[in-house]
Amino acid sequence: MCSVSGVLVFSLAIFLLLIGTPCSSSFVKTEDKIKSAVFLSPKFELGPGSVVNRYYYDIDFPRGHIAIKDFHAEVVDESGNPIPLHETYLHHWVVGRYHQRKHVTHTENDSHMMLQNSDHVLVRNSGICQGNYLGQYFGLGSETRGTLTDIPDPFGIEVGNPAEVPEGFDEKWMVNVHAIDTRGAEDKLGCTECKCELYNVTVDEYGRSVRPDYKGGMLCCYDHTRCKLKEGFEGPKRNLYLRYTVKWVDWDDFIVPVKIYIIDVTDTLKPSDDSKELNSDHDCKVEYEVKSCSIDQKEGNGCVHVKRTSLPLQTGGYVIYGVAHQHSGGIGSTLFGQDGRVICSSIPNYGKGSEAGNESGYIVGMSTCYPKPGSVKIIDGETLTLESNYNSTKEHTGVMGLFYILVAEQLPYQQLRLFSRSSFVADVNFSDS
Repeated sequence: MCSVSGVLVFSLAIFLLLIGTPCSSSFVKTEDKIKSAVFLSPKFELGPGSVVNRYYYDIDFPRGHIAIKDFHAEVVDESGNPIPLHETYLHHWVVGRYHQRKHVTHTENDSHMMLQNSDHVLVRNSGICQGNYLGQYFGLGSETRGTLTDIPDPFGIEVGNPAEVPEGFDEKWMVNVHAIDTRGAEDKLGCTECKCELYNVTVDEYGRSVRPDYKGGMLCCYDHTRCKLKEGFEGPKRNLYLRYTVKWVDWDDFIVPVKIYIIDVTDTLKPSDDSKELNSDHDCKVEYEVKSCSIDQKEGNGCVHVKRTSLPLQTGGYVIYGVAHQHSGGIGSTLFGQDGRVICSSIPNYGKGSEAGNESGYIVGMSTCYPKPGSVKIIDGETLTLESNYNSTKEHTGVMGLFYILVAEQLPYQQLRLFSRSSFVADVNFSDS
């Protein structure tokens, strides 16, 4: 039988060896362990002016207890050719995680309402919006091809942990694709901004009247609607797909998990109504309107619309990654700490050509933040301020001001100490048996 002193010496030696190793090498780099797979969403058909906004459930996705390291997506045709934004505008794609009761017969269902029954439960991110609002794990829009999304070592998004799946359920994934075919459109920008008059829409997808002062947004460009085309324009329908690439590693104790937070500049806190809905004191509206500035402002180059909100983050940590999401007209977004420090600033990159990934006039990428681990910390309960800026030379409808951050509650060396301490205690207990 091993003596306690022998186990103590061995465990201490291993611990000292590990903590004496630089952080960059104390955790095995995952480049050689990364797995990658490319998948296609179900096919969707678009013709000039048409819109698809569908939810596809039980999509292809890596299985098992893993850490997601990257997720990238774009719209392609049947031959795999990337489709430029001036032909098919990708309003957004979002990927969500959910639990589905075993033995439930899955039927094709293109509504997000499916996740509101007892057989399907959305597993939302750690964000602060109410209910299922902005609960996705991944999601981008027109900027998808030119925005970095990889997660640095040794961090990862943990999924597939059997201990987190309720008995009698399986973990599944879904994708929502919202795309608009603007070939031949009378007003391409107006179509992408979902201006109601261009869609000839007065009721939303559930038959409810759209309020008179609502000029444009997602209420007017839902599935099967059609944007106004130039008179006499005709073009072929075509089959398209969302092609998505997932990179991951098998989970182990040396991976540091990160939490996903999505902050919405339209969010405001409201008095609690004792609702059982998650984060019921929040009121994320997701989209908003940018009114055109005055003639005096235009002459003085002061046409910048600034929208801000300040909200507390109950559980903080170390920011590992950050990026904003804006629509055409956006000129940047910044997330500030309570003391005014910049946590992350994200600036759009506009295309200058016609090829996919460089479409003139469209946001084709957003700058990202990769702070040195430990350099940017949000304390528990800290009030953050999000600022979203748009050029207001002209009116914009249905714009967004979201900020996506990945936060680690522990740093690698803290994770290592915790892991080493638990192993040490386990060794001592083993030696006593």
